[in-house]
Amino acid sequence: MNIILKSAKVINVESKHNGSKQDILISEGKIKKIGSTISVKNAKTISIKNLHVSVGWFDSSVSFGEPGYEERETLLNGADVAAKSGFTDLLLNPSTNPVLDNQTDISFIKSKSLNSSCNIHPIGALTLSSESKDLAELYDMKNSGAVGFYDFKKPILNSNLLKTALLYSQSFNSVIMSYPQDNSVAKGGLINEGTISVNYGIKGIPNFAEEIQIARDLHVLEYTGGKLHIPTISTKKSLELIKKAKSKGLNVTCSVAVHNLIFNDKKLKDFDTRFKVLPPLREEKDRIALVNGVKTGLIDMVTSDHLPIDLENKKTDIENAKYGTIGLESIFGSLLSLFDLNQTIEILSRGREIFNIEKPEFEVGSKASLSLFTINDYEFSKADILSKSKNSAFLGMKMKGKPIGVINGNKITINE
Repeated sequence: MNIILKSAKVINVESKHNGSKQDILISEGKIKKIGSTISVKNAKTISIKNLHVSVGWFDSSVSFGEPGYEERETLLNGADVAAKSGFTDLLLNPSTNPVLDNQTDISFIKSKSLNSSCNIHPIGALTLSSESKDLAELYDMKNSGAVGFYDFKKPILNSNLLKTALLYSQSFNSVIMSYPQDNSVAKGGLINEGTISVNYGIKGIPNFAEEIQIARDLHVLEYTGGKLHIPTISTKKSLELIKKAKSKGLNVTCSVAVHNLIFNDKKLKDFDTRFKVLPPLREEKDRIALVNGVKTGLIDMVTSDHLPIDLENKKTDIENAKYGTIGLESIFGSLLSLFDLNQTIEILSRGREIFNIEKPEFEVGSKASLSLFTINDYEFSKADILSKSKNSAFLGMKMKGKPIGVINGNKITINE
């Protein structure tokens, strides 16, 4: 099949075409030609006002629901949402019921999502049932397609278990992910420990709960070697600890959730449970430090940390509401409120190499892995939510850009 993108503005700082409007011919899943005017008989033509194109985007922390929580999101609809949100690749968290902790589970995800326009790369649970007791079948899951191992939003309680995992995973070059929270410090906490929690008498989660866990994990990594990824950090001190570890040559990477870049804990002064997330929204000084960490590259990736929650478990009181917000549909537009367009695209393209996923290129002969989007001002509303669950912290936010879809090989998904 031949596909032509007409008059698409290229956003790719590594390309000689960056900033120019080009026609792009895609044939047999590859970029065949880039030029000012291209015409091919019987080609599918995509002509959209104010069309922009970049290499495909990547999200390192996405949850759906299937199996077990299909009322929140199914695998195929979730993959479709991701593609319409501009993502050609994502890491799928094992936060299902049961959790993805064996090779059969990983094979199920890979086979069911095979025909999706967004490539789904499953993460296997690090421990059986994510209970932090016994290691899961890491090697078998790796062979079935798992790109890393993580007990989603659950810390590794046993330091020796982390040590064993980091040592063992080196034999098959995989990534261990460790959620940064000491439960003995955070226990019972609902939001950030700060002015809001103190004034309203709500048990808070202090920054220290995150930082002490990261310090422990980095000490273990220094002893064992291996590849450690710390997902969704939220404090200034966490950044300082990771910066020091990187300066020592430790193989550590980290990510931040987009909502921790956009909002601070003042959003919870009215107990709006859409803003109850984990890690919690922190104080403004932490938010500013995180934004600077993204700009300098100290933070390796920004993720949507997309976590669908059904209405019954989200629209309730602050104590009983579950943590999480969806973010696939809104991450592009919200990042443009902090960074310029070239920076935003660079941020959305980071991180694949950490998980041994092929990095796409924008040049003739390369596989087509393209994100399509427009630049225009609008207010993010329920009409922009494509997910089954609607628990978005970004509703009502003024945005500058909107995703349209993707071309991934011969597969096209466009939000029309």
